[in-house]
This record gives sequence, structure tokens and C-alpha cells, in this order.
Amino acid sequence: MDNIEIDIVKKRGRKPKNQKKEVVINKDQTKFFVDLSNEKESLSLIFNFLLKCNEKDYGRPVLFKDLCLYAISKLTVKDIEKIQEKSLSEMEKVHRQLDEFNKKNGTNLDMGAYLIKKLGIN
Repeated sequence: MDNIEIDIVKKRGRKPKNQKKEVVINKDQTKFFVDLSNEKESLSLIFNFLLKCNEKDYGRPVLFKDLCLYAISKLTVKDIEKIQEKSLSEMEKVHRQLDEFNKKNGTNLDMGAYLIKKLGIN
């Protein structure tokens, strides 16, 4: 497999409105860190799972890595769709609805016109 490096030149200043974000995955990455310092419920959930998994008499201790690898293997297409949906901000959801409305009705409304139409404002 060839090692291909992709250099992205980031321009300064404002981004064009309709520019899509490009995600580049570094497949050489071998370490992942999860910061749960502000997510007490998630942290508690993980610790509870680790405690339950390590209530055993034999074998090495079960690590967070073991939980992650097992859980990732169980993800389905529906799970991925839910994760993608949770990654959207409120405005991104509105923009998605606008794009779907324009595509469905063959229109080219901007955000203001779409909101006026949907909210019934004259």
C-alpha cells in the first residue's frame, strides 16, 4: 500500500457559504484519546461497565479498549445513521430541511424565504 500524503492548504478569511467540510482520516494514527471530563454520565456508564466486566475470577482485566472494540463490531447501519444525526447542529438540521424542500419542490429558496413560508409569515 502506498503512503499518500494529502496537504490541504487552508485559506484565511471567510469560507464560502456552500463549501462542504472535507474530512481527512489519518490511517497511520494508532492512539485515540477520549476526554470525558465534562460528561459525568458517560464516564459513570463506562466505569459501571468496566466494573461489571471485571467481576470475574480468571483472565486479565477488561480494559476500556476491549469495550470499545467489542461495541464497534456490533454497530449497524442504523446506529451509524443515529450517530450522524446526533452530530448535526440545530442550524444544520434547518439547512438540511431547506435543501430537501428545494429538491422536492424544484425551487431555489434561500433560508429567509423558506422560513417565511414554513412559519406562515406574510
